[in-house]
Amino acid sequence: MLVLFETAAGYAIFKVLNEKKLQEVDSLWKEFETPEKANKIVKLKHFEKFQDTTEALAASTALVEGKLSKNLKKILKKIVAKDAHEQLAVADAKLGGVIKEKLNLSCIHSPMVTELMRGIRSQIEGLITGLPSREMAAMCLGLAHSLSRYKLKFSPDKVDTMIIQAISLLDDLDKELNNYIMRCREWYGWHFPELGKIITDNLTYCKCVRKVGDRSNFASSDVSDILPEEIEEDVKAAAEISMGTEVSEEDINNIIHLCDQVIEISEYRTQLYDYLKNRMMAIAPNLTVMVGELVGARLIAHAGSLLNLAKHPASTVQLLGAEKALFRALKTKRDTPKFGLIYHASLVGQSNTKNKGKISRMLAAKTALTIRYDALGENTSAEMGAENRLKVETRLRLLEERGIRRISGTGKALAKADKYQNKSEVKVFDPSGDSTLPVVSKKRKIQEVDEQDTEVAVKAKKFKAEMKEGAAVEDGEPVKKKKKKKDKEKQAEEEVVMSEELPTSPITEDTE
Repeated sequence: MLVLFETAAGYAIFKVLNEKKLQEVDSLWKEFETPEKANKIVKLKHFEKFQDTTEALAASTALVEGKLSKNLKKILKKIVAKDAHEQLAVADAKLGGVIKEKLNLSCIHSPMVTELMRGIRSQIEGLITGLPSREMAAMCLGLAHSLSRYKLKFSPDKVDTMIIQAISLLDDLDKELNNYIMRCREWYGWHFPELGKIITDNLTYCKCVRKVGDRSNFASSDVSDILPEEIEEDVKAAAEISMGTEVSEEDINNIIHLCDQVIEISEYRTQLYDYLKNRMMAIAPNLTVMVGELVGARLIAHAGSLLNLAKHPASTVQLLGAEKALFRALKTKRDTPKFGLIYHASLVGQSNTKNKGKISRMLAAKTALTIRYDALGENTSAEMGAENRLKVETRLRLLEERGIRRISGTGKALAKADKYQNKSEVKVFDPSGDSTLPVVSKKRKIQEVDEQDTEVAVKAKKFKAEMKEGAAVEDGEPVKKKKKKKDKEKQAEEEVVMSEELPTSPITEDTE
């Protein structure tokens, strides 16, 4: 029987000398109490040493996953093939199945083999000759560290602790720079207050003050390398009529020393930002593409590490940094916040106020995927982040264009606006389209109106006369008709009209 034994230094193949003693599993450990006894049970047949830790890690990884590595395959073909009739004892049943399938070798795995492996491991230094114990210990330690990094998907190049420290230092530098610049402007403003309104950039302001010093030196100083020509003329003109107080040379020296500190901190901040940008692209490239290096670094710092951030769901990533507002809203039963640190991402800033919540929610979902890909994936490319960013940008564009969609049954078609073309044709106004009534001449219209008025007046007078006659008959008095000269013509016309309107009926007289 042959025994395949794996060590941190290489592969070892032993030949079992006395197989009868292997049957007594409970007392097998007694045979490996000393190296002399162990040499009577097994004998080293071949030892294949690993060249370096990388090879050892590859072999160990293959064994952990139950795969047959190329190096082990060569050894088994070369050594074990000579004794193909004998069985091969392996520590892993899965590995034995792979060896039997690919090399057609008979493999065995049982409690007896497990005890045998334990005995060989206890006396490995005495069984393998030519391998110092110190070298064996160093190989074990190096392989243990490498295998642990592999299992945790951890690389020494991917140290997110440096990112956490860098972003914290960057924020501290920003605060200190603001304090120093405010103090410098206020201090030098007593001497030359007009300079602060002319030069708005803080770094340029400090460089100009450091180079010139007292305001009386502006007239003879050349600051064209710092300021544009127009601003330089304004500064020199303002220095001649400045309302500032006079200061001593010692005060100017202290102000210049403060300006030196501001300039040095600004240069270091620029260098630190470049370092942070490079580290973020190396550790979390997809996260950097999605939200930027500053927002990504703040997310990692807030979570504690990239691995901890990968464990958070998308809803938590969306609200990281707004915990106080969230719990205050839950306590007072008001609306919860829609975004935290992710609000400072460029995609959220591009959207309008109405769509910021939707975009931050979608951006957090895609960012959670990229964080897990960066933390647990082996690929270091930023293709996934670019694809997800494109999806979010497309969604943002659709939300922004929703306002110009036309009202239709589906609501999906965009409003079609024809291209404007200038036409120089002269059009004449057509009045025929103003009214749908038939056209009547003015004279005829006036005559018709007069006739209608006369008919109405005649009918009204007739009605009044009938009413008076009826009233006189009831009183028993004869009706007296009064005629006047002025009304003779009108009455004649009325009689004519009445004679025409009244129907003609035969008149019968009663004769007595």
